Amino acid sequence: MRTSALHVQPHPQLTPAAIGRAATLALYDELSLAPKPGLVTLIDCGSHDDMDAHTFMCSLFSLRRYFVQIADAGSCGADFAVLEQCGIAAEARMLAATGGVNTHRGAIFMLGLLCAAAGAALSERGGVSHPDPLRDALRRHWGDALARRSERPPTLPGGIAARRHGLRSASEEAALAFPVLFETALPALTGALARGLTPHRARLDTLFHIMAVLDDSNLAHRGGLAGLRYAQRAARQFLDRGGIARPEGLQEAQAIADDFVRRRLSPGGAADTLAAACWIRRVCPSS
Repeated sequence: MRTSALHVQPHPQLTPAAIGRAATLALYDELSLAPKPGLVTLIDCGSHDDMDAHTFMCSLFSLRRYFVQIADAGSCGADFAVLEQCGIAAEARMLAATGGVNTHRGAIFMLGLLCAAAGAALSERGGVSHPDPLRDALRRHWGDALARRSERPPTLPGGIAARRHGLRSASEEAALAFPVLFETALPALTGALARGLTPHRARLDTLFHIMAVLDDSNLAHRGGLAGLRYAQRAARQFLDRGGIARPEGLQEAQAIADDFVRRRLSPGGAADTLAAACWIRRVCPSS
């Protein structure tokens, strides 16, 4: 019997290569999910005119060595400047592979840091059996540098939108060791699977939990503060009605996805956070 991707247990001898492979697979977990509000799937482009599933697959192919490289850097105790240079080089490869389209800039930052933290925890503990050491390693090794980074003037559209609207940016989320990931996304995913939801439905339900609380700078950039609040409210109302577990849950999720496309909204930050939760499920047997 085939085991679902979200239930795959890590190899007993977790390595930087395995950590990196899990990141690439987790990004595919997110891409292959449908229906997603405004996001690219294998069957549609969501709210995007400049990218599709092929663009994302080209991007994933270009990034597969990056995640291994940064996990290895973390295992060697690299300082933040080294991680940042790895990320800058990975972004250049992504843009070359996609013809200049930003498919995974947020994931390069978020999943890259998590892979580095897993490498550090692996080096220090000999394994990563639970998510807590990941967050601990992130704080201990690079927390101060991430806090300083979050104070830089933003130069990218999402960061500029977050600063304009007084939101918690992706950089600030990282400086806090990703609270939405560890305190909302991962418990939602674990809980949904424990309730017996299929991996597909569990991931979809988790996406809505993330959307309900995350200050998603992609939404703020595309739709302003009103667009962000609209998306958060739609996600909360969907969950309040019972979420994806209801018989009509998938149909309603599709209706919300269609509505987001009409409004040109795309919760890219929530997608990155979902992928990160899928990655943790792959590398931590006790998550």
